[in-house]
Amino acid sequence: MDIEFVYWRHHTLPGIKVEEICGAEDRSCPLWLEMAYQVYSENGKEGYREIGHFRSGAPFLVGENCRISVTHAGKFLAVATLPSTPEVDLSEYSRRAAMGIDAERADREQVLRVRERFLNERELAMIDKEDVAANIKAWTAKEAMLKAVMQTGLDIREEIEILSLPKLGPAVTVYDKEEFDPICSGEGRVRIDGEWEPFVLYTYESEGNYVTLAYSPRCAKFGLKEN
Repeated sequence: MDIEFVYWRHHTLPGIKVEEICGAEDRSCPLWLEMAYQVYSENGKEGYREIGHFRSGAPFLVGENCRISVTHAGKFLAVATLPSTPEVDLSEYSRRAAMGIDAERADREQVLRVRERFLNERELAMIDKEDVAANIKAWTAKEAMLKAVMQTGLDIREEIEILSLPKLGPAVTVYDKEEFDPICSGEGRVRIDGEWEPFVLYTYESEGNYVTLAYSPRCAKFGLKEN
């Protein structure tokens, strides 16, 4: 019997909505991704929705003015969404809508062989060279920040920097507080036009993946009443 797709919509502790799709392991990878996007499109609260892309490659929802970010790792797709920001031009970087998401398998040991390509000297000293989980979190944090700033040509080693790694936090806003450190977030920054922009980093685990959100402290987020 074929395993069907599993769709999950949830709000994270930082106040960012994430929608995840997994399952259907019997499908080939290209077909799986195409079908997963279809599952996402059909599960909009207001009806069918379509993902488009700006010239920069950043995704957007056709006809909507909320910032989204997309990631997939193997047969896992996640889309993060901020509240509507009609005052912002979503095709350009704005602190009000600066958010990115990235995911990677939590056990992907290959990251240890390429860490010198994405970590600067300070980060290499800070992050244990044999700690797979820490290096995966670092990789997803840098990728999420890169998506958040919507800039091309950035040096991922020197212009996207991790100041502190996030600890593993809960996937949802309601959780067993004894299971997680009350302070889970990390810090990062990105240099844009010579100025450093701060970012908050948040990582949780889902379906064997580490999922990292990077967002500006000034971006729009969902409150408890909006969840």
